Amino acid sequence: MTALTEEIKTAFATMKAFPVATSSTDGWPNVVPIGFVELVDDETIWIADNFMKKTLANIKENPKLSLYVWGPETKGCFQIKGDVELKTIGADFEKMQETVRAKMAKAPAKGLLIVKIREVFQCAAGPSAGERLL
Repeated sequence: MTALTEEIKTAFATMKAFPVATSSTDGWPNVVPIGFVELVDDETIWIADNFMKKTLANIKENPKLSLYVWGPETKGCFQIKGDVELKTIGADFEKMQETVRAKMAKAPAKGLLIVKIREVFQCAAGPSAGERLL
């Protein structure tokens, strides 16, 4: 995986909630806004499972997701796709729980989705819309 650009990282940092899309194996899509999303490094995103139902069911069937990085403060529009591993024990899971509960003490923080970034696409309007960036 090529390193994320500073433009992508800056856009990611401006987001307050991320639209996260998953799909069941029979193709039914699901999109939810998720607030606890962290860019760990150029290849890894952590997503906290606080209230997931359909998203979690989809991940167990089809461990892939896509998230959208765009908002009024961003300078760019990006779609990130990746493979997902679910963790409910271990050091990374515990670290995520601490981070989430520092912001929202009563959050269940019941799972950690570790997303390994596979692709990043341009989604801003114009001639490069839909082009693969990484």
